[in-house]
Amino acid sequence: MVKIRLKRFGSKKKPVYRIVVIDSKSRRDGRPIQEIGFYDPCRKPAEVRLDKEAYSKWLTQGAQPTEVVERLAKNAQEAQA
Repeated sequence: MVKIRLKRFGSKKKPVYRIVVIDSKSRRDGRPIQEIGFYDPCRKPAEVRLDKEAYSKWLTQGAQPTEVVERLAKNAQEAQA
């Protein structure tokens, strides 16, 4: 099964995440199929960039987003609307 989830990078105590499409059995920081976004929780307000076309494409192909990614995508769409 393919998941849309967060991949952590950044430095110690200052996490930054990439929103990636990855096999559910892969490690958290394993090689993704595709990177479709970016999330920086340390900025005020938190910065979220998401490729909406790629996100919706993967959803139609059956990828399952995690709860956090689903919430971030919803907030990103509301912010741009």
